Amino acid sequence: MLLAIFIVGYFAIAFEHQIKLNKAASALITGVLCWTIYILNGADHDAAHHALLEHMGEISGILFFLLGAMTIVELIDAHDGFEPISASIRSTNKFTLLTVIAVLAFFLSAVLDNLTTTIVMISLTSKLVKEEKDKLIFASLIVIAANAGGAWSPIGDVTTTMLWIGGQVTSLAIVKSIFIPSIIAVVIPLLALGFSLKGRVEPIKRDKEIETRSTKKERNLVLIVGLLSLLFVPVFKTWTGLPPFMGMLFSLGVMWLITEIIHSGKDTMDKDNLSVNFAIRKIDTPSILFFLGILISVAALQSAGTLKEMADYLNQQIGDQKLIVVVLGGLSAIIDNVPLVAATQGMYSLSEFPTDHPFWLFLAYCSGTGGSMLIIGSAAGVAAMGLTKIEFFWYLKKVSLWALLGYLAGAAVYVLMSWH
Repeated sequence: MLLAIFIVGYFAIAFEHQIKLNKAASALITGVLCWTIYILNGADHDAAHHALLEHMGEISGILFFLLGAMTIVELIDAHDGFEPISASIRSTNKFTLLTVIAVLAFFLSAVLDNLTTTIVMISLTSKLVKEEKDKLIFASLIVIAANAGGAWSPIGDVTTTMLWIGGQVTSLAIVKSIFIPSIIAVVIPLLALGFSLKGRVEPIKRDKEIETRSTKKERNLVLIVGLLSLLFVPVFKTWTGLPPFMGMLFSLGVMWLITEIIHSGKDTMDKDNLSVNFAIRKIDTPSILFFLGILISVAALQSAGTLKEMADYLNQQIGDQKLIVVVLGGLSAIIDNVPLVAATQGMYSLSEFPTDHPFWLFLAYCSGTGGSMLIIGSAAGVAAMGLTKIEFFWYLKKVSLWALLGYLAGAAVYVLMSWH
């Protein structure tokens, strides 16, 4: 019954556009129902209550981390902090421009996150590329590059953040092990899609008189401090041993202090849109609630022992650890990678696979890049669908094969490099 409720909730999330119900609502209902069924099926009330509070401690760490990161990114955007990046792109050769965009998305995603990077880069590309079919190719590669870029950074993707916070991986190990495979996952689609582009794009026309919300000095200061604040988080965790969300909250506090100081002399009306209060109002709160709902759903399955049974089944049917992870990565193209990784964390313990074991590092790569095989396979892909009107079957026909080849090639490189 518990698994059936979870599966129904999953389908409601996967087909949110068809049933016209936000996935956050489905996730929250599923989460509460899973724990309700678990309790009503005879679980010890005190033990279940203790387990729920213990899981909520871990989940809240992830949610506060995301809340802080999203607020910092919105604060940079409110100051037009990403404008210097778009202003620096001047290439008119389509393949060169595609390469530049892919490189930017790859590295920005490692610092920000794949969803935010996709939104920023597609918005930026729309000012550089006019032809609709070219826009679709650019957007598709941005999704692939952003997902791959997020996979090798502890703060680049929700799933890698979950593995990092959960103690399955460390920041240094994930960068060393996943960086090169992630590059391979991007290079193959880049070459395939890049050679399909013909001609040049028209030079960018910029209006020098356009009014910005902040001065150049303020814009650059907020961009530099914001990026350094995000990069400071893994350093803080390594230095203090405190959970990552503590470093993120500290970074947010510093950003809040700096923006209050630089705008202290302005009228309330002038500085309102440049404040942390404004940035917090703009963050994607439904996504935070979605993560909450899906993570407490998975926690119920873990407490009930369902995930352990699934792990035993995979071990019996497949056996090979490498193949299991590749299959899990492939499933992330169909099933959202957040609950998939959360489920895997519950299926396999740190006593079985200790911190930085190749299993966990390979899972970070596969869950991060596997979603690129379908446009609905990642949050970045879903965002791209909304921004550029990419159709599911267009992506399947034009992009999925190259994303699959990149995924498998990167996986092979990882196994050869790190898993002997």
